[in-house]
Amino acid sequence: MDIVEHLKWRYAVKKFDAEKLLSIEKVELLKKAFNLTATSYGLQPVTLLVIHNKELQTSLVPFSFGQQQVAQASHVLVICIQNHIDGDYISKYFSQVRKVRGTSQTILNPFKEALIADFSQKDTHEIKQWATNQAYLAMGKLLTVCALEKIDSCPMEGFDSPAYDRILDLQKRDLTSVLVMPIGYRAKDDIFSEFKKVRKDLDESVIDFP
Repeated sequence: MDIVEHLKWRYAVKKFDAEKLLSIEKVELLKKAFNLTATSYGLQPVTLLVIHNKELQTSLVPFSFGQQQVAQASHVLVICIQNHIDGDYISKYFSQVRKVRGTSQTILNPFKEALIADFSQKDTHEIKQWATNQAYLAMGKLLTVCALEKIDSCPMEGFDSPAYDRILDLQKRDLTSVLVMPIGYRAKDDIFSEFKKVRKDLDESVIDFP
């Protein structure tokens, strides 16, 4: 099956088979894919929570607009953003660059200082919006990898973020939840799995410039 057929197979699952669980290997693959997501400047202002606890999942349903997929799914992924991107956070990233690549401080410092200066001029709302954009990039990567691995998923924006943050105690980690994605395997009686995808004609959604 080629990649387009995999993407056609994917849909936003409305009902998961609660008895079918993802293997450890599949979950580890998704973690690695998330960590390899492209982010602006490479700063990775996103963190992935992997929830595999039926009691906790069920407790989150009332704060997910009643969407039962959160309870049914094998795992629930919660994509969070870093609340503060400051000089220390940026410096830590450049320390990692130096550790992995062996790049000298002389080369790294001008870019590092420029980023620190740039982010120091941004207010909290601007930084959170920028970080949230990176979270959507990460979700797109996860949705594609899930499709390729025949893992079912349901991307969600509709949830009570402050409630999730409180239940998951995210404040102590300086994180805010922005996206939720239950994953697992579709139920056999989820009628939505048989629906054809509704999309624009390709020549309406893509413009070729000769």
